Amino acid sequence: MIDYPKPPFPKQKQPMPGFTRKMDPVPDHGEQSYKGSGRLAGKKAIITGGDSGIGRAVAIAFAREGADVLISYLSEHEDAEESKRLVEDAGRKAVLLAGDIKHAAHCRAIVDKAVSELGGVDILVNNAAHQASFKELEDISEEEWDLTFKVNIHAMFYLTKAAVPYMKRGSAIINTASINSDMPNPTLLAYATTKGAIQNFTAGLAQLLAPKGIRANAVAPGPIWTPLIPSTMPEEAVINFGKQVPMKRPGQPAELASAYVMLAEPISSYVSGATIAVTGGRPIL
Repeated sequence: MIDYPKPPFPKQKQPMPGFTRKMDPVPDHGEQSYKGSGRLAGKKAIITGGDSGIGRAVAIAFAREGADVLISYLSEHEDAEESKRLVEDAGRKAVLLAGDIKHAAHCRAIVDKAVSELGGVDILVNNAAHQASFKELEDISEEEWDLTFKVNIHAMFYLTKAAVPYMKRGSAIINTASINSDMPNPTLLAYATTKGAIQNFTAGLAQLLAPKGIRANAVAPGPIWTPLIPSTMPEEAVINFGKQVPMKRPGQPAELASAYVMLAEPISSYVSGATIAVTGGRPIL
């Protein structure tokens, strides 16, 4: 068992959306620890937000399990290139596509690129998200509320709608929800609200797509050490980030990878409509 860092962490702040290399400590994405065994051999996957954090950990794991990967990201080119290198080091094909998923046309472009360059779509991981902290309701602008919904839930609909026509029986959709789906943090009101919507979207989608043989599930992370944290939270919250869960520390992106692999692999053929909690021991309702 790896002895992962516990708070307090050094005082740090980054501009949004944040960069992996500037974090202290640097997150573990499974670069050294994840060992594949062919569980996703020959699969073609799309991962939004695959440049860093949970998305990078999933990209590494998928590649080491035998999948080719399209990594969608906003504008973090250096982080994205590192994710691409890690996928290619595993002997798999990596395709990068920068752009803003709040736009439906870009979501369709992501799917089109996966089909043209990877040869199809077997797995869709809707992982990218926007969050920002506000202490008072009046501090949340209409533009901020709208942006959070466009990135976190509207894009999930756009991407899923575009991908499903290309998905064969046995394909899988995995949506990143959150512990905030069930236990909303009031300072993350917009973000938490979208995460509740994601959990509901996933449950309905699983029923809607079951006749097509396509599964839909969600992963609900607790506090995870990613660039989203120092770029969107107050410095005092970053110092003690993760201390509130029973394990007394944030999870590392590498610690979520196995949940996504399990939900993607063909042997999990009866798992649909589920939410897998990865929360450091804190139960979700």
